[in-house]
Amino acid sequence: MQNLFSLLFYIRRSKSDKNGFANIYLRITVNSKRAELSIRRKVHVEKWNSNAGKGKGYGQDIQELNHYIDIIKSKVYEIHRTLVNQNKEITASLLRDIYIGKDNNQKMLLKIFQDHNDQVNKLVGKDFAHGTAERYRTAKKHIEDYIKVEYKKDDIPVKDVDHKFISGFEYYLKTVRKCGHNTAIKYITNFKKIIRIAYANDWISRDPFYNWKAKLKIVDREFLSEGEIQKMVTKELHTPRLDQVKDIFIFCCFTGLAYADVKKLSKNDIVIGIDSERWIKTKRTKTDTRSNIPLLPTAEAILGKYNGHPDIINSDKVLPVLSNQKMNAYLKEIADLCEIHKNLTFHLARHTFATTVTLTNGVPIESVSKMLGHKSLKTTQHYAKILDRKVSDDMKALRDKFQIEKTISNIV
Repeated sequence: MQNLFSLLFYIRRSKSDKNGFANIYLRITVNSKRAELSIRRKVHVEKWNSNAGKGKGYGQDIQELNHYIDIIKSKVYEIHRTLVNQNKEITASLLRDIYIGKDNNQKMLLKIFQDHNDQVNKLVGKDFAHGTAERYRTAKKHIEDYIKVEYKKDDIPVKDVDHKFISGFEYYLKTVRKCGHNTAIKYITNFKKIIRIAYANDWISRDPFYNWKAKLKIVDREFLSEGEIQKMVTKELHTPRLDQVKDIFIFCCFTGLAYADVKKLSKNDIVIGIDSERWIKTKRTKTDTRSNIPLLPTAEAILGKYNGHPDIINSDKVLPVLSNQKMNAYLKEIADLCEIHKNLTFHLARHTFATTVTLTNGVPIESVSKMLGHKSLKTTQHYAKILDRKVSDDMKALRDKFQIEKTISNIV
C-alpha cells in the first residue's frame, strides 16, 4: 500500500510567551494519522511564515533556524526512505520515535553496556576477576554521566556513537572527572569492547574506533632501594599493628605479590618446588595467570613469625592482612618513621621485587616475568627501562664526582 506522507512545521501563536516567542513543532502525517514533536526551537510570531513552515527574514538567527529545519526534514525523509527500502510498515509514530531515538528496534548504548556487565559479573571467578568487573561498571557509569552532561539524555542509540563522541568522552574524563591520561585511555578501551560487540552483531554499520588509537604514556614506577628496604627491616616501630603492616609489606617486596594475592594466600599455596625448597604457587587475582615464586629467607622468616598469630591459627591464611585502605594508611606513617621520602603504597612492594630484589641482582627478565605472573614480557620490560634510567643517574653522579676531582687537581 502506498503511504501518504507529509511534514509540517508550525507554531501555536496563542501560546507565545510575553515577548512574542512561540515554540516550533513538527507534525508528521502518514495516511491521515499524525504524530507531533517539538523541535526545541523558538521563533518570534512576527518572523514565522506559516505557509512555508519556516522563519521569514534575512537575519542570521532566521538563516540558522531555517537551516536547522532543513536538517530535520532531511533526517525524517531519510528515515522514511530507509523504512520503504526495508519494506516495513510505516506509521507517523514510528517515524517520530526513530527520529528522537525511541525506536524499539534500535539498540541503545547503555543497555548493551549493562547486558555485557551482567555477563561479566556472572563469570567473575571463572573468566574474569572482581577488579575487571568493577572497571567495566565504572566505565559504564562514566559513559552514563557523559551522555547526561553532553547530550541531556538518559541513553542514546549505539549507532549515534562516532569519533566526535569518543573524543568528547576522553576530554570529559580528563577535565570533569579529573582522570589521568592512562586512566582515561583504559576506560575508553573498556568502552571500545562494547562498540566492538555492537559492530560484530551488525547493530552498527561501521566501527567509530577505526581512526582512534590508544596511546598510553610510560609512567616511571617508584620502588625502594636496597638501603630503604634495610631501613624498614631494621626499624623498631612503636605499635604491633605498624610492625605487622611493615612485615607484610616487606614480605611482598621479597615475593612480588600484589595486595589481593597476599590477602588470599593460603597454606595450600606453599609447596615444595623442584629444588626441594618451599615455593609459592598461586594464581594472580587480576589476570588469573600462575605465579611460581621461590621463597627467599626474608619471606620465610616473616611467615614463621606469624605462624602463631591469633588470626592465622584457625585459618587457612598464612598472614594477617588488613584492608588495603588501612595498609596504605599505615604505610604512610611507616614511611615517615623510616624517613623514606617516597609515596609508599602497598603496590610499591611489587615494583621493588621486580627491580631492587630481582633484576638488579641479575635474575633474568624471563624468570622475573614468570614470578610476577605477567602475561607478556613487555610488561616486565618496563622495569628494565627503569633500571636503565637508574644506571644513567648513577653514572651522572659518578661523572660529577670525577669532574669535581679534576677541577680540584687543576687548582692544585
